[in-house]
Amino acid sequence: MKFNYKAVLGIAVSLLLLWWALRDVSFAEVVFHIRNADPLYFALAIAVATSGLAVRALRWATLLRPVARQVPFRPRYAAVSVGFAANNLLPARMGELARIFTLSRLTGIPVGSVVGSLVMERVFDGVAVVGLLFAAMAYPGFPAMNLVGGMDPRVAARAVGIGTGILGVTLFVLALAPERSVAVIDRVAGRLLPERLRRPLVEALRSFLGGLGVLRDPGLFLVSLAWALAQWSFLALSSLFAFRAFGITQVPYAGAVFLQSLVSLAVSIPSSPGFFGPFEAASKLGLGLWGVPAGRAVSFAIGFHIGGFIPVTLIGLYYLWKLNLRWSDVEHSGEAVEEAIEAEPLPLTGSGGRRG
Repeated sequence: MKFNYKAVLGIAVSLLLLWWALRDVSFAEVVFHIRNADPLYFALAIAVATSGLAVRALRWATLLRPVARQVPFRPRYAAVSVGFAANNLLPARMGELARIFTLSRLTGIPVGSVVGSLVMERVFDGVAVVGLLFAAMAYPGFPAMNLVGGMDPRVAARAVGIGTGILGVTLFVLALAPERSVAVIDRVAGRLLPERLRRPLVEALRSFLGGLGVLRDPGLFLVSLAWALAQWSFLALSSLFAFRAFGITQVPYAGAVFLQSLVSLAVSIPSSPGFFGPFEAASKLGLGLWGVPAGRAVSFAIGFHIGGFIPVTLIGLYYLWKLNLRWSDVEHSGEAVEEAIEAEPLPLTGSGGRRG
């Protein structure tokens, strides 16, 4: 059996962060706060969080438009749901590959183009999350205190913003001149790699760049950015409702936006399936800025995390069953994606899509 170092690293990181989050919190206190959470606010929080699957599926249509103008909502929603369920149950963020595999299998869109659309989704997510993070910190009532170890939260936000900007500019340059980009990389790869490695690399890049067409269309670019900002602004309501469910009344909507952005950045690091550890640690850290006691903050994090975990996972498993997909397909989606990219090169000039 192949040693999965990524899974081991993720579990180790999760255990470390869970230890930090729980070290000064009693189990009895967590149980008390969860039992006494307001059921109406909690239900609203979970409903908004779960509806994020539909919002993401709606938004995906815009990112897919350069390669597939009309992708029905159902396969998009099914792929998103399967992907999130896989992220909750499998290590090493297998959900991204499962999402790619599922949509390609249901619609026939080339795998490389689906990959490109997800890369663009992550770039727009990064821009939106960092932008909303700065907006939240500009809120007049934002706590004027250090985050941890003397580090101002703005420092970390700037670092993430710079990294996101560099990635965005790189992808923008590649998208503006895809044929030239492929030609340059082909020449470099031809000098450094044998033919059996060069060809799959170049074809994968060619197919991938086909999914970046949104960057070549100003209209699609603006719509995609608006979708990202709207999605994350809407989902922040789930955190706000969860705050109220757990009696956290001193944190405003700006605080919910800040915490959501902080959690989004935290779960990007290696962790166990379901992102347990980073979610709780980021919640404790972020709510601590607003003076929320550790016990209440961690209780919120555990209750809200598990409450959102269950319906999202069940919806994904339902679609696996409904679409006659096997769990083994999801587990081996990485290999399927690699094979499909090699077998399905996509011309860079197509803007109307391969399938309607």
